[in-house]
Amino acid sequence: MSQATDAFVLQNQERFLDELKEFIRIPSVSTLPENAGDAARAAQFVAGSLKAAGMENIEIIATARHPLVYADWLHAPGKPTVLCYGHYDVQPPDPVEEWKTPPFEPTERDGNLYARGSSDDKGQLYMHIKAIETLRSVHGTLPLNLKFIVEGEEEVGGASISKYVAENPDKLKADVALVSDTALYADGMPTLCIGLRGLVYTEVEASGPSRDLHSGLYGGTAPNAIFGLIELLAKAKDASGRILIPGMCDEVAPPAPAEKASWDSLPFNPREFLEKEVGSSELTGEADCTVFERIWARPTMEVHGIAGGFTGAGAKTVIPAKATAKVSFRLVPNQTPEKVIAAWKEFVARNTPAGIRTEVRVLSAAPAVLVDPDHPAIGVAARAFAEVLGRPTVFIRSGGSIPIVGEFAKHLGIPTILLGLGLPDDGLHSPNEKFKVGNFYLGIRTVARFFAQYGA
Repeated sequence: MSQATDAFVLQNQERFLDELKEFIRIPSVSTLPENAGDAARAAQFVAGSLKAAGMENIEIIATARHPLVYADWLHAPGKPTVLCYGHYDVQPPDPVEEWKTPPFEPTERDGNLYARGSSDDKGQLYMHIKAIETLRSVHGTLPLNLKFIVEGEEEVGGASISKYVAENPDKLKADVALVSDTALYADGMPTLCIGLRGLVYTEVEASGPSRDLHSGLYGGTAPNAIFGLIELLAKAKDASGRILIPGMCDEVAPPAPAEKASWDSLPFNPREFLEKEVGSSELTGEADCTVFERIWARPTMEVHGIAGGFTGAGAKTVIPAKATAKVSFRLVPNQTPEKVIAAWKEFVARNTPAGIRTEVRVLSAAPAVLVDPDHPAIGVAARAFAEVLGRPTVFIRSGGSIPIVGEFAKHLGIPTILLGLGLPDDGLHSPNEKFKVGNFYLGIRTVARFFAQYGA
């Protein structure tokens, strides 16, 4: 069976890649209002691809922002049901001038496909669709039941799909979910991610004087909104990277000794990680924790941007009246978004400098997730992955967040298999994002093999 599906993928590689390029050319940037029409086109493309692959009951579901796409194929009585998830929206391409080729004109170079969304997540979502087409073309049917739910708001918090999953548990009922939105630990090493950090994303607005003021006439007496914001943020984390917000980290669960031991066995070179992935002069963070602990199992606080005052060319001597900071927290097991938000708001209220007023706005929140590696479907996926890549599958966590995984666990009561074919240096959210073309084909073969073996 696997030889026939592998042969079909080989025979159709060029067509599969051309279709993926067509998908990627749609600039479906979810955060920009001017791209709303492109998001709708991307949803139509997904729906059409699912129909062509043989899926049924296809719906494009309107939401408050960008549409969801649903489809199913339920003609395998007594067989398990897999719920496939992916997202068609992408990050903005900025800064565009740093791209070697246009971000929405997919370009092959050195065995990679360079374009925004190539790895995150259009290329990986499309692996699922082509796996279904492959199985149906070779065998005339599918070995199990399948459902798809695809969103266009993953990069802006996923509010619409969160609401939909909570309101439609019967429609989305399945035995397990399958998500391909992660990376291999290293090229050629089959990898299943069994843990994700959660995410709380906030805006903090600071207000000082009633209007921007002349810094010569009022400097030394009027509160500065930007400086007040900086003073507040600086109190929240020490120089070692440890969060100082009372109550926020009290319930952090450390990784089990066996899990830490497995991380120690992974091939890892801290200097190579520093030079090739981080690209700074040195690594920072909690020195008493390993790099894997810091990025997979410890909470973090990051400031993503500060806006306010005058930032144009030349000089303008004003004391800014308002400033805003984008601040996020990555959560680990035992932390809850509700407690983190409450601790952050209380900290801000208690530490706002004199003369400054502050407001905290929560833009999104999702808990951390750990998946049981002993679940039968995880075992099948690990075996299928190992067979295709010819090496034992390793289990890791990810420092990133995929909020839908927590939603599936909470509302559907199912685990999620995180089977990704990206690479650590794919440059997600950065200029020159890429996806290894060979991994696209390996992904189609792996997903098809998982479906066949899980159905058996």
